Amino acid sequence: VYSFFKKFYNNLSYYIPDRYKEGYGISTKGIDWAEENNHSLIIALDCGIKSVDKIAYANEKGIDFIICDHHLPGEVIPSAVAVLDPKRHDCPYPYKELSGCGIGFKLIQAFAEKNNMPFSYLEPFLDLVAVSIASDIVPITGENRTHAFYGLKRINENPCEGLKALIDLSAQKEAITITDIVFQIGPRINAAGRIDDAKHAVHLLISGSSELATEKGQLVNLKNTERKEFDNSITGEALAMLEADPSLHSRKSTVLLSPTWHKGVIGIVASRLIEKYYRPT
Repeated sequence: VYSFFKKFYNNLSYYIPDRYKEGYGISTKGIDWAEENNHSLIIALDCGIKSVDKIAYANEKGIDFIICDHHLPGEVIPSAVAVLDPKRHDCPYPYKELSGCGIGFKLIQAFAEKNNMPFSYLEPFLDLVAVSIASDIVPITGENRTHAFYGLKRINENPCEGLKALIDLSAQKEAITITDIVFQIGPRINAAGRIDDAKHAVHLLISGSSELATEKGQLVNLKNTERKEFDNSITGEALAMLEADPSLHSRKSTVLLSPTWHKGVIGIVASRLIEKYYRPT
């Protein structure tokens, strides 16, 4: 969405919430940042459908919102200028399983149609849509299947510089598949926000040159290596804690704590323990 609109508007920025200080979605800090930087419109991607209070806060500041989300809404729809979510009970859109990025793609598609732009303007973004579909584990059916097919075609023939750098770093020799995105490309992009700052991944994906993409790709790859190291060490510690305490063996759930564990990977570690013990963790 940012890369597309950057072609038409100058006063455009992106904002990624700090997952530890602000959480995952819309934050008052982000809205304040928009106000400080003279932005009058925020497009929220993959979040916002339940941010009723945050949208009200933005409205008080004269900042409009367009929400692009694919999560289930609550009882009240936020008072944004537009709320794009196929899971709204009043939304007639026939396909309900779009990824968050897929809904962003529908936004730029509508903009292009309204302004009589050919679909060729949108084709360069299909690679990122395919990455979103694979990484978000949405059903690859219907429109998602179409997006994934043409997105993979784009990835294997003419990907953006950022994805090309990630593919080169992953030493992938054969054609990229959905499985490769799930296990090779997606985790590298995700690791930036888990270990450090998600803006590193954005810098990578909007890189306009191969040199910059390679530089940012190496940084993201390093963060992924750190993520793996944290994952392995914390998983080992967690398993050792369980095995050392017989009283935990008969519990119906697993609850473990260590102040030294990195918050960015404990969800991954919890899933590892679920695979071994088959109980809520």
